[in-house]
Amino acid sequence: MKQLVSTEWLEKNLQKVKVLDATWFLPNSNKDAYEEYNIIHIKNSIFFDLDKFSNQNSKLPHMLPSKLDWEQIVSNLGINNSDHIVIYDNSDVFSSCRVWYTFIYFGHDNKLVSVLDGNFKKWLNESRPISKEKIEIKKTSYKAKENLSMIVNKDQVKKNILNRKFQLIDARSKERFLGIKPEPRKGLKSGHIEGSKNLPFHLLLNNDRTLKKKEELLSIFKNNEVALNKDMVFTCGSGVTACILGLANSIINGKNPTIYDGSWAEYGLE
Repeated sequence: MKQLVSTEWLEKNLQKVKVLDATWFLPNSNKDAYEEYNIIHIKNSIFFDLDKFSNQNSKLPHMLPSKLDWEQIVSNLGINNSDHIVIYDNSDVFSSCRVWYTFIYFGHDNKLVSVLDGNFKKWLNESRPISKEKIEIKKTSYKAKENLSMIVNKDQVKKNILNRKFQLIDARSKERFLGIKPEPRKGLKSGHIEGSKNLPFHLLLNNDRTLKKKEELLSIFKNNEVALNKDMVFTCGSGVTACILGLANSIINGKNPTIYDGSWAEYGLE
């Protein structure tokens, strides 16, 4: 698996890959990701709208779309099954990891889906190629295949409180996990799912927004009482930052991550 690529690698291979700008902001941020993309983005990149390209029939935020909808979304982005996709973002919540997860969930070769290490911030700081031009997209006939082992639902999470088949690991901040700080989404109670463990995603990142090295990630997981030899399911506020933990765990053990898609946006409604 090539979960991460460096800014240097991407610049060298910019003509050989499909680059997606997957910037997404929390609902209380008052920022518009598409507007920012229109002003400036990595040269040749295509905007990926995390909210629009999700399940439009669900009241929950950016749930996974249906297989047929996903095929149409990716075909309209001009992406082929054989393309190497590199995803980046300019978001505080590292939203590119969610798109990385979604491509793998729908069967894209996991050796051909990568996240840009250091994200757009590092790319800009290194004065690498940027543009405000949009590239011409030629529609493709993308085919998807769901990997249902990469997802759990609320019923499975509830059963797990009793049978403890997997570790449920929450990527939110300690304050939100403990219910000290309110949720950014209205209508949700504070707190966490019974029996879940807290591993705030920001612990996995360096100051330059690169992911920490494998040995450091191993130590962080262990220090937060995560058993590396036991099955893990990742959760968060709405299924975005859970995928950062999923990416880190994939780097540690080479496995595809499993996500509770509804996360606290669903569970916290009760």
